[in-house]
Amino acid sequence: MLQSIHVKNLALMEETEVEFSPGLNILTGETGAGKSLLIGSINLALGAKFERDMLRRDAESALVELVFDGKGDAVSEKLAKMELEPADDVIIISRRLQPGKSVCKINGETVTARQLKELAEVLLDIHGQHEHQSLLHRQKHLEILDAYCGAACTEPAQRVARCYEQCRALEKKLAEESMEDAAKEREQSLAEFELQEIEEAKLVCGEDEELEQLFRRMSNSRKINESLSESYRYSGSEGEGGAAPSLSRALRALRAVTDYDPHLEELERQLSEVDSLLADYNRDMAEYMADCEFDGEEFSRVEERLNTINRLKGKYGGSVEEILKYADARRELLNKFSDYDTYIQGIESELARKREALKDACEELSKVRRKNALQLEKQLTEALVQLNFLSVQFEIRVSFGETITAKGYDEVEFLISTNPGEALKPLNQVASGGELSRVMLAIKTVLAEKDEIDTLIFDEIDAGISGRTAWKVAEQLNKVSRAHQVICITHLPQIAAMADAHYVIEKNSTDCRTVTNIRRMDEEEKLAELARLLGSDTLSRAALSNARELIQQAAEHKI
Repeated sequence: MLQSIHVKNLALMEETEVEFSPGLNILTGETGAGKSLLIGSINLALGAKFERDMLRRDAESALVELVFDGKGDAVSEKLAKMELEPADDVIIISRRLQPGKSVCKINGETVTARQLKELAEVLLDIHGQHEHQSLLHRQKHLEILDAYCGAACTEPAQRVARCYEQCRALEKKLAEESMEDAAKEREQSLAEFELQEIEEAKLVCGEDEELEQLFRRMSNSRKINESLSESYRYSGSEGEGGAAPSLSRALRALRAVTDYDPHLEELERQLSEVDSLLADYNRDMAEYMADCEFDGEEFSRVEERLNTINRLKGKYGGSVEEILKYADARRELLNKFSDYDTYIQGIESELARKREALKDACEELSKVRRKNALQLEKQLTEALVQLNFLSVQFEIRVSFGETITAKGYDEVEFLISTNPGEALKPLNQVASGGELSRVMLAIKTVLAEKDEIDTLIFDEIDAGISGRTAWKVAEQLNKVSRAHQVICITHLPQIAAMADAHYVIEKNSTDCRTVTNIRRMDEEEKLAELARLLGSDTLSRAALSNARELIQQAAEHKI
């Protein structure tokens, strides 16, 4: 349930906060007061696109914050999937809006606009002013039927979508693999040449790194030898300036006096270790210098091998591993070409099997739809009768389409007859705007009984409706509000009279600024607002009496 909404610096709203109630929440106001702005604010909070001109003049940013009751299995499951938790069974959704960017948060944690929309799917359902026009499109009829089927069609629908994508992938592969003999021969010849070139190189993983290191050493051998010779001269035993003879003399001198003081034994041990380490160093250095001599032939061999590897890298991959992987792919291609007809036949056979599986999945999904279509048809007919379609026939026709899509092969169409003796016809041929509004309300009512969404929002569901029909619509909204929270923007006094909580949206001008506010009315204010909706310019005694009678009449119709 939507507990409250807080809006700041959005269009004509400077700052306003509204707390909603369970049951039927009605919003009314003069034309142009900004009633639809409230619905727009909720949509913005839930991830709708924000335009710069939506920002209040002179404001740097806007804020929309929604507070929901976080209870319910569907809500808990969605939050768990998003790795979020309600705080004290409350969900707080906020979105700060600035030109070029926005920050979305759920219970204080930053989320994406896409995550907001995913969560909104289980929190509320918004019926916009012109949504009933979507009933003129047959694709919408399929969506409504699948929504009514619910979990019953989830697995079959997923199977259809999965099989469809598999068929598309195989069809694409078959189209890419099918080639003329000349093109196949060119491709085969190229693959044979490339594979032969790689195989002749006899590459070994890691070989290039070792060769590059050896090449650097060979290229700088003269400088290396000069530096090593100098180092060996100073550290070795040759010459008077070497470190080894000096260290040996120092060790002999120390040993001559060690017997006189036991504390000198530790110093002798340390110096002895240094002497041993220096001897090891000189020995290793001599061995390295002996191995550091390269002839020109060996250098040329290393250079040529590196050039070969680098040339292959430039053609087939940035490393030896990638080159060998490319060779495997060429080898696999040649194996395919060795028996190409069998390979193509294999793809065709697999495609035939997948098409058969897709057909079976479509048939299973179609059975679920046809079974549920009869139930939905009956429930919608009953709901339409309650909405003042006194003589109505309603049919949901499920037929085979010309093509199979990711949603199956069914085509769904709603047909209606509102007058006795008239044949059933598609909605777009017979239904007026007011009739479409009532059909959409009937659909929302029936679907609301099957889902767990707590909050339903209707933005002027009463378009094209008046008189007795308005009472029927009000009664239906009241019925839905017994199981769901309903928030409804309306111009009709019959619907407004049915309110459990009545809010007025007002536009006021002060200091050359226009501000829209929303507030809940008390009983006296509600009476005056109903008098206005009934068409009274002044709050005369007769107008108030009519409004009071309307409220009493609504109370009698309430469930």
